Amino acid sequence: MSAMSTGISYFDELRDNPEVIDPPQIEDAMDVPEHVHDPTQIALKPNVLATSSVRDLLECPVCLNAMYPPIHQCSNGHTLCSGCKPRVHNRCPTCRHELGNIRCLALEKVAASLELPCKYQSYGCVGIFPYYSKLKHESLCVFRPYNCPYAGSECTVMGDIPYLVSHLKDGHKVDMHSGSTFNHRYVKSNPHEVENATWMLTVFSCFGQYFCLHFEAFQLGMAPVYIAFLRFMGDDDEAKNYSYSLEVGGNGRKMAWQGVPRSIRDSHRKVRDSFDGLIIQRNMALFFSGGDRKELKLRVTGRIWKEQ
Repeated sequence: MSAMSTGISYFDELRDNPEVIDPPQIEDAMDVPEHVHDPTQIALKPNVLATSSVRDLLECPVCLNAMYPPIHQCSNGHTLCSGCKPRVHNRCPTCRHELGNIRCLALEKVAASLELPCKYQSYGCVGIFPYYSKLKHESLCVFRPYNCPYAGSECTVMGDIPYLVSHLKDGHKVDMHSGSTFNHRYVKSNPHEVENATWMLTVFSCFGQYFCLHFEAFQLGMAPVYIAFLRFMGDDDEAKNYSYSLEVGGNGRKMAWQGVPRSIRDSHRKVRDSFDGLIIQRNMALFFSGGDRKELKLRVTGRIWKEQ
């Protein structure tokens, strides 16, 4: 049965069945100077913003995203982005005529003359950028929202740091602590059943910043291990101003780690899989726990400090 006969538009059918397609590479895009992130250095230009009708012309009818070169068109003038062209099997999604390889150079030139505000304007970015530079800027904009750093579930919430702190406290019931030192105990009654287990995230507030302490189990090859690491709730250039140490031990032995907290721009999985933290093999963890080695009882201590 066709999409039209069921009352579902062809566009809706395409949007409901997305494919992973690499975004077009904008070779002609202008380099964005580094100072665009500093609002004091951006001169706001009057009368250069694109009208909504012009922006509508640059919206792909299938994915609804902005189009970048090469912009394709059919013989009737209907346009389509290069990312969606392989999905429509060489048929215009608007009139169903054959697409061919016609490029809409006029629309590409119109786009080149436009300047648009950053899409993170509501988060505080006041920059205005040439159309073909806007995408590159937004991928690096310091005002772009952060993903929720909670690791116990695939949370899709995004926002600025104050919003995420409230979200972690109220939405995930995360433990919130003030101070730059910590002393945490992690317990598991049957550690041999731990498969990618994640303990509750803990957030620390110190030096006017927020830090996330992670502790979890995962497989390192065939060997089960535990890892503890710290993430900074902010960008990487700020995270480098801080250092932290972790210690774990028992039975007269001790392991220590010192490092730089990773920005929450890096996912917790990325940090974990790069082994950037205190890694404890299961046998050593059980040795530290003492007793009959059937219960995990690890005490992790540490501190955070600001580099001078």
